[in-house]
Amino acid sequence: MFGGFVFMVDDKMCVGVMKDQIMARINPDIYEASLEKEGCRSMDFTKKSMKGFVFLSDEAIDLDKDLNYWLQLALDFNPLAKASKKRKSSKN
Repeated sequence: MFGGFVFMVDDKMCVGVMKDQIMARINPDIYEASLEKEGCRSMDFTKKSMKGFVFLSDEAIDLDKDLNYWLQLALDFNPLAKASKKRKSSKN
């Protein structure tokens, strides 16, 4: 989807790596507040922000506890996230 590696949990995008940044799918309810944290910015690789998806730079994840914080946010939201619709195979 975005030219990187993604880790799926329960068939839903959870976290990933794109170039030199971590991507995390977090609860949209905490999205705006999360953007105020150091090293966090909106995921906007298509020039359009995707609410609930953030990029994390080195400053956001420089300590294990910081990385664990963001990973836990993504894992906490995962059960609430909607999975993408499955594409039907063209094979018969």
